Amino acid sequence: MSTSPTTDIMGDMSNSDFYAKNQRNEGNHAAVFGCSLMELRSLMELRGTEAVVKIQEDYGDLEGLCTRLKTSPTEGLAGAPADLEKRREIFGKNLIPPKKPKTFLQLVWEALQDVTLIILEIAALISLGLSFYHPPGDNTAESCGEASAGAEDEGEAEAGWIEGAAILLSVVCVVLVTAFNDWSKEKQFRGLQSRIEQEQKFQVVRGSQVIQLPVADIVVGDIAQVKYGDLLPADGVLIQGNDLKIDESSLTGESDHVRKSADKDPMLLSGTHVMEGSGRMVVTAVGVNSQTGIIFTLLGAGVEEEEKKEKKGMPLCLYISLLYLLKKQDGAAAMEMQPLKSAEGGETEERERKKASIPKKEKSVLQGKLTKLAVQIGKAGLLMSAITVIILVLNFAIENFVIDKRPWLPECTPIYIQYFVKFFIIGVTVLVVAVPEGLPLAVTISLAYSVKKMMKDNNLVRHLDACETMGNATAICSDKTGTLTTNRMTAVQCYIGDVHYKEIPDPGAVPPKSLDLLVNSISVNSAYTTKILPPDKEGGLPKQVGNKTECGLLGLVLDLKRDYQPIRNQIPEEKLYKVYTFNSVRKSMSTVIKLPDGSFRMYSKGASEIILKKCSHILNEVGEPRVFRPRDKDEMVKKVIEPMACDGLRTICVAYRDFPADPEPSWDDENNILSELVAITVVGIEDPVRPEVPDAIQKCQRAGITVRMVTGDNINTARAIAIKCGIIHPGEDFLCIDGKEFNRRIRNEKGEVEQERIDKVWPKLRVLARSSPTDKHTLVKGIIDSTMVDQRQVVAVTGDGTNDGPALKKADVGFAMGIAGTDVAKEASDIILTDDNFSSIVKAVMWGRNVYDSISKFLQFQLTVNVVAVIVAFTGACITQDSPLKAVQMLWVNLIMDTFASLALATEPPTESLLKRKPYGRNKPLISSTMTKNIFGHGVYQLVIIFTLLFVGEKIFDIDSGRNAPLHSPPSEHYTIIFNTFVMMQLFNEINARKIHGERNVFEGIFRNPIFCSIVFGTFAVQIVIVQFGGKPFSCHPLDIEKWMWCVFLGIGELIWGQVIATIPNSRLRFLRGAGQLSQKDELPEEDVNEENEEIDHAERELRRGQILWFRGLNRIQTQIEVVNTFKSGTSFQGAGALRRQSSTTSQTQDVTNVSSPSHVSLSNALSSPTSTTAATAPPTTGRESDLCQSASLLSLIQGRHPIIVGMN
Repeated sequence: MSTSPTTDIMGDMSNSDFYAKNQRNEGNHAAVFGCSLMELRSLMELRGTEAVVKIQEDYGDLEGLCTRLKTSPTEGLAGAPADLEKRREIFGKNLIPPKKPKTFLQLVWEALQDVTLIILEIAALISLGLSFYHPPGDNTAESCGEASAGAEDEGEAEAGWIEGAAILLSVVCVVLVTAFNDWSKEKQFRGLQSRIEQEQKFQVVRGSQVIQLPVADIVVGDIAQVKYGDLLPADGVLIQGNDLKIDESSLTGESDHVRKSADKDPMLLSGTHVMEGSGRMVVTAVGVNSQTGIIFTLLGAGVEEEEKKEKKGMPLCLYISLLYLLKKQDGAAAMEMQPLKSAEGGETEERERKKASIPKKEKSVLQGKLTKLAVQIGKAGLLMSAITVIILVLNFAIENFVIDKRPWLPECTPIYIQYFVKFFIIGVTVLVVAVPEGLPLAVTISLAYSVKKMMKDNNLVRHLDACETMGNATAICSDKTGTLTTNRMTAVQCYIGDVHYKEIPDPGAVPPKSLDLLVNSISVNSAYTTKILPPDKEGGLPKQVGNKTECGLLGLVLDLKRDYQPIRNQIPEEKLYKVYTFNSVRKSMSTVIKLPDGSFRMYSKGASEIILKKCSHILNEVGEPRVFRPRDKDEMVKKVIEPMACDGLRTICVAYRDFPADPEPSWDDENNILSELVAITVVGIEDPVRPEVPDAIQKCQRAGITVRMVTGDNINTARAIAIKCGIIHPGEDFLCIDGKEFNRRIRNEKGEVEQERIDKVWPKLRVLARSSPTDKHTLVKGIIDSTMVDQRQVVAVTGDGTNDGPALKKADVGFAMGIAGTDVAKEASDIILTDDNFSSIVKAVMWGRNVYDSISKFLQFQLTVNVVAVIVAFTGACITQDSPLKAVQMLWVNLIMDTFASLALATEPPTESLLKRKPYGRNKPLISSTMTKNIFGHGVYQLVIIFTLLFVGEKIFDIDSGRNAPLHSPPSEHYTIIFNTFVMMQLFNEINARKIHGERNVFEGIFRNPIFCSIVFGTFAVQIVIVQFGGKPFSCHPLDIEKWMWCVFLGIGELIWGQVIATIPNSRLRFLRGAGQLSQKDELPEEDVNEENEEIDHAERELRRGQILWFRGLNRIQTQIEVVNTFKSGTSFQGAGALRRQSSTTSQTQDVTNVSSPSHVSLSNALSSPTSTTAATAPPTTGRESDLCQSASLLSLIQGRHPIIVGMN
């Protein structure tokens, strides 16, 4: 490995003004601390032995480095505020400055990009322009025929501009409302963001106390304790480690775990995951100076360029633009679905846009259905509006030029054009009303509202769509420990000295030798971070910190009236000779210590059946080892372990083994080391079921959700707990199996998993015990991919450990535990349960179903209005050459039915009754037959009323007819009544829309939703103002009280008609079945189906990963070379962006923008290795390779969904 490229870069970088500030401070740094920022930065670029050599040359050893940083490897920093402040000033803070949020004006500008609005604006401007044109001469009236009739009245002709102006005004309203919605949404996300940041804490030693610090407070010189499952928050050098393995794929793309040790490879980088072991590191670089931060700073340049590029090339042909509009809405929905995951909110928007452009693994169920529906409605609306315009134009042309045989006179052209513009505006208005732009808004409002409320119910939603998917869940695969149980482990039984004690014995009853070995073994062979602290409140339970099983064992030591702390003080962590940490393969943990006489002793603990298999001796009643034969083991299992397990206890065996000093055993030969053990004791640890769990599980079962327990525990323990929770009821037909049996049943002779075999197992499976992470993943994948039941299953999974990551990713919704969960689990999850409680999952189901119902309510209301408005405008235009509802009126209707109704209906609070029905599942159409019945029923009522008013209204009310009015004629009372009645019917139908399952009482709980009430009354008030004072702009003529009463009466008729519709049974209406499938011909939108098939299983992924990483490596090196060259040539950051633009493919920029973290990223090995030179000649990527890069960026999405870092693997 050569380091020259790195040092070159460092040199070049320092030329740019970006580094000038740092350079100026160089002198003072070295004065205050023994090493400068730049020294530490270049140190962190090294790897492996190179780094060790560098540390020895520059600092003597790790102690030397700590001394220079004025910190102690054992006691940490003193924590004096002045010292911490000084460190922040010199070495920087541990955060990356967030990107500025979009201003309100920017959001307004974005809202203006809406294609239908652009078309309306253009039409309105043309109409405005033409209204100011007056044809010369007075003979036009005769020569242009009926076209100019009605324009005689001078005052009226001058009011021609009003309609155009009114349309522009209403466009402004729509834009402002949209922008305001986006703005408040952005604000909410930032709130959520900061909440996630505060959640993120890390263990640091300060003043010899181990404390939990928020990640942003970590400074250079801190001593951080790293343990299994952590995500490293800053760069550092390892001082002491036990069996530490790190997953550095987020920085280097290497999927193999890297073993770290203080003497071989001590470099720990921010953004990497601890997969095994534990240790302590001294922090050497934070924030923008950490490896992650450096790449971030370089990325900042390319992003704006990308943005500019994306803005160009907007499709403007109308049809494409409509689809674009719908896709954009869906993209917007997809964007809104992913809360901003960078730790410090950095570059959120760009990343969101990038994310939206990278295909997601699968759209959420609802999004899939909505996109399909929106596209269908859009196409229909486009067709209707086109036909409307064509019919109007033809009708006008035939009447004027064919029947009346008039010549086309040049001076009449503007008047004719004015007519054509009017027709065009009517057509566009039909389109505006037909396109349900309120849909994405309703989804967003509903989800954002739910997410806010779910926070109160201890659900921290990380991906918005998870909340809606949860409503469709049909199965929950739950962990046992900590989710169903309290995760407060207490030892309640033990077998020691050939006696099975049903409760913890008196220390005097235990052989002293056995007691000493037991106490030493437990104290030394457990993580030193695990402790039992005095209770916070008087009389409370002692506080358990760290691994809960180990806390249970330490509790046993305290119950035996001994103390573990003096033993730990006597043998500090540095003196431990070798540690085999716990992992899901070993299922045990062992620690080797060197005894005073030079010989070695190893203490082991783990799952009882696993450790006992490796025992050849056991301590007898006087504490001496006696032979332990296989038949003794079987007896032990029957007499001790099974009875304990049947009481729902977790059994742990503690053992030891002595080794001679000479020859020293080969510690890497694990199988030989971990054998011939001497068993000391078997402990039964109780983890009581949470009191609220049985009730929550019963609710799930009532709601049609199957709860399955997947646990690493022994099958008897698991079964006992499952019965206590109510997951299984004695006498039912169910399966309780362990991982071995599960694998035997689902794999064929070649050991491959077969879907048909899984299908035979999962429907009855309720408990899967002794399961490995792979088993959990296989089960979840099997259930999701199963096609044997007509409903495709939607699976939720809970998990807390690092090993649950794959299953959490695979699940439709992953729940991670907020308290007990590791960072890796949280990163893989969609929702974090802040109280680790299963009953919070039931709340999530309730909210999810509520979101789904809110959207359905909105759809039912929206589609009724759409169908009626489009048909009225269309037929009215064809029969009377003018739409009974004017453009401005339509826009007002569009505003109430879209924006306001989505607010009103999307904020209905959930009720317990939601849990009484079965889940919808994936295949159920969005619009049920009941909803279809309601839509058509109310549509018919409204159309009958409106057409009656249109054609015979003037006779009923004895007023002038408003049909066939000439251009610019004053608003007629007749058409005002039609408009007013139409709005009244919508208002009362909005109340009907509150119920979608055919309930009778539509007012139930209406006052629990103040938003709904205020919107209905508000709309009513504004409607009065529009009709009485709207005048020309709204084409309204004031109405007297009697006509108002008629309008309201016809509106109330909606409520009565609703009761009539509810009486008609759905079974009578066979023909509605087809209509109900409107949105759902196939299970998922086409593009998703293909992706389903492309999803690769693990083995295949590993194989393809090699290729992917290779191409990605090339790509990344190219980018880096460009960045380096940019610095060399001294160009500004803009240049870097331009260079990036020419670079091989956008996929790699997507890839790089995926790195969204505050404090993590490395200028990757590529920069500091000779490959950089070869990369300069690397060919540009071909199509096939860019596909691989696409899949690579997909992989990076699959791997990185952390609040702190979205992986750059």
